[in-house]
Amino acid sequence: MSLLLINFFKAQDSLNLKKTKVVAFSPSKNVKNVNGLLFKYFDEEGENFKPKKVNGLGMGVNFIGVFFPAMMLFNLPEANKWNFESTGIANKDKMNKINGMQLSLINMEPTITNGLEFNISSNIGSHAITNGVAISPILNIHDEMKGVSVATLANVGKKCRGLQVGAFNKCDDFRGVQIGWWNENEKRKLPLINWNFKAKKN
Repeated sequence: MSLLLINFFKAQDSLNLKKTKVVAFSPSKNVKNVNGLLFKYFDEEGENFKPKKVNGLGMGVNFIGVFFPAMMLFNLPEANKWNFESTGIANKDKMNKINGMQLSLINMEPTITNGLEFNISSNIGSHAITNGVAISPILNIHDEMKGVSVATLANVGKKCRGLQVGAFNKCDDFRGVQIGWWNENEKRKLPLINWNFKAKKN
């Protein structure tokens, strides 16, 4: 508690606006490091995006995530049309970094999560890298995933290492085990269970 109070009072110093804060908000030009809680709404990715490092909890409060499940019901693609739509190579120096936990209605900021990620409506429209556990009641979408990815509907990724569990699992560069009604990786497509532990030969 003492350490938190010290950080809090230091964060109020006008000369240290860009230093560590205990509670912060995004988007913000004055926040860079947070040891505590970051409330994220939507900081659009681009030249003006200011990445933040969070040791603690990143909480996404973008209310688009509330309506996304209903939108999915009317625009649900067929299984063979699920693809990772890349927006380019993820620049890790231009992404938020959360060491701890990310809880979001929907995440629309480029984010690296080291720990636990729980998104109601996953990562949409931006780069996402998770090292740990990703859980969603709808779907998980990742540029990179190392660990365990669990979703009711689908897990879709570009580079995955570990375990995918969901109704539909697909990853372009996969090492590990997939469990679900339908599973796809660069080596094979199978129902119920799929796996790959070796790089595909050219």
